[in-house]
Amino acid sequence: MTTTSLPAEPGLSARGRWTVLAVCALSMFLVGLDTTIVNVGLPAIGDGLGIGTRGLEWVVDAYTVVLAALLIASGALADRFGRRRMFRVGLVVFGLASLVCALAPSLGVLVAARAVQGVGASMLSPVALAIVVSAMPDPRERARAIGIWASVFGLSMAAGPVTGGALVAAFGWRSVFWVNAPVVVAALVLVAVFVPESHGQRARRLDLPGQVLLTLTLGACVWVLIEGPRIGWASPAAAACYALIAVTAAAFVRVETRRSEPLMDLGLFRRPVFAAAVLGAIAVFVALGAALLLNTLYLQHARGWTPLAAGLATLPMALGATLCAPWAGSLVGRLGPRRPLLLAGAFTAAGGLCLVNLGQDTDIRLLLTAQLLLGIGFGFANAPLTNTAVGGLPASRAGVAGAITSTARQVGSAVGVALAGALVAGVGPDALARATRPGWLLVTACGVFLLGVARAAAPVRRDA
Repeated sequence: MTTTSLPAEPGLSARGRWTVLAVCALSMFLVGLDTTIVNVGLPAIGDGLGIGTRGLEWVVDAYTVVLAALLIASGALADRFGRRRMFRVGLVVFGLASLVCALAPSLGVLVAARAVQGVGASMLSPVALAIVVSAMPDPRERARAIGIWASVFGLSMAAGPVTGGALVAAFGWRSVFWVNAPVVVAALVLVAVFVPESHGQRARRLDLPGQVLLTLTLGACVWVLIEGPRIGWASPAAAACYALIAVTAAAFVRVETRRSEPLMDLGLFRRPVFAAAVLGAIAVFVALGAALLLNTLYLQHARGWTPLAAGLATLPMALGATLCAPWAGSLVGRLGPRRPLLLAGAFTAAGGLCLVNLGQDTDIRLLLTAQLLLGIGFGFANAPLTNTAVGGLPASRAGVAGAITSTARQVGSAVGVALAGALVAGVGPDALARATRPGWLLVTACGVFLLGVARAAAPVRRDA
């Protein structure tokens, strides 16, 4: 996906550039919010539709897997047919799918509608980043803009559980989908008024073989992680899935390296800094996805809290992300990504360590402290990871890098939910706290990994 535009965009006034960023950020807030707002309502959805933990995992991951699989292709289509046009189509698809989710009579309908939501969301994320990058020709201004863009996305994910808890308590679980309607309408109006139409200078052909292979690989990975505890990790079905993953992944690499216009530019992974940023994005969202699912199931099933109380318990996470995400963007613009990445890794690891001995009656103050630490870590992570991925690249490759990083985030979220769900699937309330402990070790390990990513990031700039 290219991010160079027709000459109109670089000529925007300062006010126009930041207005475009604000509109794109609103749409990204919607995408991020919907990734996590459902989490706190999962027990209520389970009660309302009569489904267990495994079905609830699919309610979350149907959205994130489809979103991850289609992000890059949607960006290429936007370059060909127009970014604003694709943006508006994505909003309409997302909004209509949200209405179906709100009316869903069964698990099958809900999961299918969540997948369609992912289709719509995939048309928003890469286009938003492409518009932001191309609208900000000055590197320092662009770094700040990317920081704000990534921070809004991170903040929306952290705010999701709080918003979801309040909505479920007041109006029931279906309200977490109804709430998308007014936001979509507002975004459609703002996009029509403030976002100029633009295309890539050279439209790329859609890589259908690569798209199919990527979707199969991601879907098979998540399927075996979710269904593994039920079918058995060594069962014939699981073995067949392992073989499918190996074959499709190998075929994907082979196809992409031979195409002149691949879906995913694998050559970018030869840059150690870029590869580290992508792995770091996966780690951050594995930690977030696992933490949010384990937290809501523990508080509501093991301790009997209401959805509202469980949502309010994540307020420290939202607060930490709210305060630190903009700060991280500023630090990246002035000092480079290394320092905020070090902070992100340290706080994420500390938050996970707080809960590795989680028990049935763990002090609420420790729970809240852990949430605050995780929120701070998450807030510091997104801006430097995005900047590390796209920094130093020409505009023609920055969009591809951003799309791959966005894909990595959604893959990480899906994997985190699947792993956390596998730990607690079929576990009763009395044993749930102990069952979550490996999940908190996983969160800690993700934080430690970020410290290594920080070493690969660009060094602190002395000329700022």
